[in-house]
Amino acid sequence: MVVLQRFTSFHQFNKHKLSSIQFFTCSVKPRKHHLSFKISCDYNQKLVLEFDPKIPIEEAITPPSSWYTDSCFYTHELNQVFFKGWQAVGYTEQIKEPRQYFTGRLGNVEYVVCRDDGGKIHAFHNVCRHHASLLASGSGKSSCFVCPYHGWTYGLDGALLKATRITGIKNFKVNEMGLVPMRVAVWGPFILVNFENGVLPEQESDFDLVGNEWLGSSSQILADGGVDSSLSFLCRREYTIECNWKVFCDNYLDGGYHVPYAHKGLASGLTLDSYSTTIFEKVSIQRCETGSAEKDQDFDRLGSKALYAFVYPNFMINRYGPWMDTNLVLPQGPRKCLVIFDYFLDSSVKGDESFIAESLEDSETVQMEDIKLCEAVQRGLESPAYCSGRYAPQVEKAMHHFHSLLYQNLSD
Repeated sequence: MVVLQRFTSFHQFNKHKLSSIQFFTCSVKPRKHHLSFKISCDYNQKLVLEFDPKIPIEEAITPPSSWYTDSCFYTHELNQVFFKGWQAVGYTEQIKEPRQYFTGRLGNVEYVVCRDDGGKIHAFHNVCRHHASLLASGSGKSSCFVCPYHGWTYGLDGALLKATRITGIKNFKVNEMGLVPMRVAVWGPFILVNFENGVLPEQESDFDLVGNEWLGSSSQILADGGVDSSLSFLCRREYTIECNWKVFCDNYLDGGYHVPYAHKGLASGLTLDSYSTTIFEKVSIQRCETGSAEKDQDFDRLGSKALYAFVYPNFMINRYGPWMDTNLVLPQGPRKCLVIFDYFLDSSVKGDESFIAESLEDSETVQMEDIKLCEAVQRGLESPAYCSGRYAPQVEKAMHHFHSLLYQNLSD
C-alpha cells in the first residue's frame, strides 16, 4: 500500500486571483458523436419550435405532447435545462456539523455534498478517480471518503489521501487525481449546486451571487415572506410518480385552477377568489388568503395566508402558517419523476405532536390527490388524440412563463 501525502490544492483546478477573490475551474467535457449528435440536435430543435413563447397567452397553444413523452427530448432537457444554472439539492441542516455529507443524483450525474472540518461546504462528483465506483451513499458523517471498491481515500476537500497497491505506477500525479469539484452555494436554508463548468467566488460571496442568479428580484420578497433559516427541519417524504417531471410542475402552476375540483379539503381552507400570481425572472409566486373554515377550529394549519413560489426549473417553496415545505422534482426518465418533500416548522409548535400529525396527514391527502391527477395527465399525453392544449389566461400565467423559460433554454 502506498500512502500519498495530502495536498491542499489540485493541479486540475486553475487557481486565479481576481480582485482578491479565488476562483476554481474544472474541465468536465461531454462526449459527443458528431453525426448522431447533429441529427439529434435537428430533431430536438424541431420539437422545441412547435411551441412559440411570443404568442400572447390568450392565443397561445401549450407545448406539444412530445415534450412530455419523447426520450431524445428528455436527454436534451437534461443538458440544456438541468445541467445549466443553479439547482437546489438539499438544505443546510443536512450538513449542519463538520464531516456530515449527503449524496444525490440528477440525470447521470452523481454528486456528494459535505462540510469539512473547517466548516466549509464542498460538492464533488461522487465518482472515484480510479475505476469510477461511486464513493459515498445516502448521508452520514465521516472524516474522509473511502472507495468501497479498492480503498482509494479522499479528504473532505476532495484531495486524494491514499491510493492502495499502486507500486510501480508511472506518470502518476497525485494532485491531478482528486475528486472532481462542483460549484456549490447556500441561499437561506437551501444548498445549491451548479453543474456547469466555470468559476465561482469563495463562499462569503455566495449569498448575493445566488440571490441574483437563482432568484433574481424575487430574492428579497421570499426572504421577507418567511423563506429563511429560522424554521427547523422536521421530516422528508418521497414520491415516485409515473409522469414526466413537467406534468407535476404544470399542475403546481395552474393558479389554483384544479384546487376546487381535486382538493376539496384544501379548498375549504382557502379563499380561492384571492388567488394571485406574480411573475419574476425565473420565479413565479402565487398567493392566496385562507378561508375561515379552519380558523373556527382549534386546528389551523394554513394560518392567514399561503405563499407558493416556483423556482425554475423544478423547485417549489410553500410557506403557510408555521409551516414551510419544499418540493424538489427530479426527472427519472421521460415518463417518471421523483418528488422530494421536505417539511420545516416554526419552533413554537414543534412540540405539538397532534398538530404535526394532523398537518402531515392533510398534506399527504393532497399529495395523493395530485399524484392521481398527474399520472392521469401523463396517460392522456400518450394518447394519439392529444397534441397540444390551450391556457386559461387569467389563472395559468405561471405555467406559460415556465414553458417560455423552457423554450429559452432548449433553443439555446
